[in-house]
Amino acid sequence: MHDDAPPDDETYDLVVIGAGAAGMTAALTAALHGLRVVLCEASDQLGGTTATSAGTLWVPGNGHGIEAGHDDTREAAARYLEALQGPDDAHGLRRAFLDTAAEAIDFLERHSSVHFQSAGRHPDYMPLPGAAESGRALSPVEFDGRLLGSHFARVRPPMPDFMVLGGMMLGKADVQALIRRYRSPRAFVRSARLLARHAVDRLRYPRGTRLVLGNALVARLYDSLLRTGVPVRFGCALASLVRQEGRVVGATVVSGGRIDRLQARRGVVLATGGIGHGSALRRRLGIDPRIESLAFAGVRGDGIDAALAGGAALTCHLPALFWQPVSRVPDGAGGYRLFPHLYLDRPKPGLIAVDAHGRRFVNEASSYHHFSEAMLAHPDTAMPCYLICDADFVRRYGLGVIPPGTRRTGPWERRGYGLRAATLTELAGRLGIEAEALSETVAANNRHAREGVDPDFGKGSTILNRFNGDPSHQPNPCLGIIARPPFHALPVWPADAASSAGLATDADGVVLDEAGRGIAGLYACGNDMASVMRGAYPGPGTTLGPVIVFAYRVGRHAARTVSPAHEERHAPA
Repeated sequence: MHDDAPPDDETYDLVVIGAGAAGMTAALTAALHGLRVVLCEASDQLGGTTATSAGTLWVPGNGHGIEAGHDDTREAAARYLEALQGPDDAHGLRRAFLDTAAEAIDFLERHSSVHFQSAGRHPDYMPLPGAAESGRALSPVEFDGRLLGSHFARVRPPMPDFMVLGGMMLGKADVQALIRRYRSPRAFVRSARLLARHAVDRLRYPRGTRLVLGNALVARLYDSLLRTGVPVRFGCALASLVRQEGRVVGATVVSGGRIDRLQARRGVVLATGGIGHGSALRRRLGIDPRIESLAFAGVRGDGIDAALAGGAALTCHLPALFWQPVSRVPDGAGGYRLFPHLYLDRPKPGLIAVDAHGRRFVNEASSYHHFSEAMLAHPDTAMPCYLICDADFVRRYGLGVIPPGTRRTGPWERRGYGLRAATLTELAGRLGIEAEALSETVAANNRHAREGVDPDFGKGSTILNRFNGDPSHQPNPCLGIIARPPFHALPVWPADAASSAGLATDADGVVLDEAGRGIAGLYACGNDMASVMRGAYPGPGTTLGPVIVFAYRVGRHAARTVSPAHEERHAPA
């Protein structure tokens, strides 16, 4: 941090660094409370990792769930988190999250373009007291990108594998409609409307303007910022924090090769995306160098590094990161991109995951975080592990980026995406694992599928498993035989999607120093802030729910805080 104050020519109440969901929410909340805010984004597009996410929020006791008739309460969520995490931390972050969750959503919906809907039945991930089957998950309402006009180009696109036909976004219901388009009149009509809208879009836009998932949340926040008049500075990266008499009073930023100083009467908010690809932070936290990150490429731990340089404390939860299993999709130029295996293939009947010995080691229908934890628990044999299935499975459900309905998988194999073989023995040989072990494992799976019970790992035994399985498949929606050649294998690795470790803060996002004291004028939210979940993963939207809630608390606290400059202006004569 610099110990000299910036000049007065660029003075704001609040300077927010990072234009993901956290930074945009903090900036929007503060502006709606009457503060003069500037939002700085290092790249030329906003949304960060949120833009490529599913956009789900875990918000216990939210009004949409209650209106939809789902039986959920703050008290039930408190019991669940107590069972999952143990007691609350000394600063009461969990209590603050639960007390403010519904309030934050209500505030945004009343005062901005940000709107959500209940995700309906979307079970929590662990079968513990207080877990909910429905009501806690929220999804952003679909947004028409055309409303942004020329600003639409500033919204970071989703992952290419989450779009079809050159840029059409699809939600979970859209995917099912397209799969069933010739089996259901309703699905056919929905599919036809999607395709017609996209065809019109492509006449004017580089991609579809019907935005869903995390892209819809980002666009809604951006639309709200534009309407509120909050300036967004693109290509404006944090260089350092400016400190005066122990208080953070601004930031220096690099923009177009020029260094600017931005003065902040109420403070600076760090929302740069967390650890992400920050190599120094990853080494400090002991992250296995083989593990890659799904975070936006521009996330390098800049906000955390800047705060640590000024004496802030780093809270190192274990695990330090939140995980998703990924496959590597060749890009045709010698590189690859990562594809997250969330729910489309792993929980479905007719697929197993095996380690380097050809043996199962996990319930394949576990949540993406817990499936990845099982890989990390066996780093020598399950990194990577292999998803094993047959031709019928690929035709019905797809495999990774291979879409359902695929009958000819040769082109995918030639691209370097997965392996196939006429027999299990041949497949084992190509993988370098023991053929007898793989054959025994598949035979056991087929036996269990016919019986409907998995005695080894309990696949299909929980509400979450069955929710993500195939309800039309009996007797167990998650267990199916593997018998029809060719047989397929796809290697998957654990990757991080968000941070659990981060800057220590109080319940209002004020950053703490090593002695546990608040650093005046310095806030953190989003993945720059140590997660209230403390390494646990309770349910869908574990990251984005707290991101929105604590960013709201940061903006609200900054608006209520009387700055030294304000005190001087109003001091008695």
